[in-house]
Amino acid sequence: MSVKTEVLKLLETNRDRDLSGQDIADRLGVTRAAVWKAVKALKQQGYRVDAANNRGYRLSGDNDVLSAEGITPALKEEYREREICVCPCVDSTNQEVKRRALEGARHGLVVLAESQTAGKGRKGRGFFSPVGTGIYMSVLFRPDAGQSKDIVLVTTAASVAVCRAVRRVLNEEPEIKWVNDVYLRGKKICGILTEAVSDFESGRIDTVVVGIGINYRVPEGGYPAELRDIVGAVCTQGQEVPRNTLAAAVLNELYELYAGLSRRTFLDDYRRWSSVIGKEVRFSTGVDYDNPEEWEYGTALDIDENGGLIVQLRDGETRVLRTGEITLRPVY
Repeated sequence: MSVKTEVLKLLETNRDRDLSGQDIADRLGVTRAAVWKAVKALKQQGYRVDAANNRGYRLSGDNDVLSAEGITPALKEEYREREICVCPCVDSTNQEVKRRALEGARHGLVVLAESQTAGKGRKGRGFFSPVGTGIYMSVLFRPDAGQSKDIVLVTTAASVAVCRAVRRVLNEEPEIKWVNDVYLRGKKICGILTEAVSDFESGRIDTVVVGIGINYRVPEGGYPAELRDIVGAVCTQGQEVPRNTLAAAVLNELYELYAGLSRRTFLDDYRRWSSVIGKEVRFSTGVDYDNPEEWEYGTALDIDENGGLIVQLRDGETRVLRTGEITLRPVY
């Protein structure tokens, strides 16, 4: 591990106090000159490091660079050995995890990116991923035979994980729009895309990639015009904590919920935080969402034990949606 990485780890785990150059050098068994070079390199990477004579070094309170060193200390102890990779830019964190999975990456791998050039949403839609304003991350799971039957619940669990983390870290109250979107203050702040890869010979699910895109802060200049009325950000001005803190909170929740998928303990929270139960919805289970003839109307009644949306149609028929698209907005 490089001196720069070790210095960053020390600064991240000691955010509440100054560390002298000599103290850091003694802890790492290097020279003060090596510490100075490491701090200089961190600054060049965008880290804000405060330095003062007779005080030492400390990460600035507004420092907000995503890093494994910033996330790992906030993870529960049993998760700290899992691999975390942070990339400046990728096409899509889901694609990057799938590539690494083919190379043998282990269960629990996390890939985060400061930006994405081809961020993916459901149904082939893009996910707006400007640099430095979001948490774009994907997690690799390798289900065993016993978990495969419950893997359909992983998107539902991820939605609850994000809501729990936002509530705990920022004291906000997000809601879930079935099946994979998280809303706050009436606007979408998170999308989740789960992709599974099956083994050709056995037919069993070999890998599952859970992609989570969180709009953390409004980008400079705001959102594009076509997104402005739809998309929002988790943080309001002056409310922010480091993105690493929220990313770690989401991972803690997601790892724990994944391990207990079969117990379905998260479904009560999913129902409690649903933005659609009890409301009239317009839905489609077809493929052409631009075709008004494919849309139907009904009232969302409940979420079943496998995450399906129970809808009562206008003629009284009850149907359970497993896939598809819903909206609360009527068509005129």
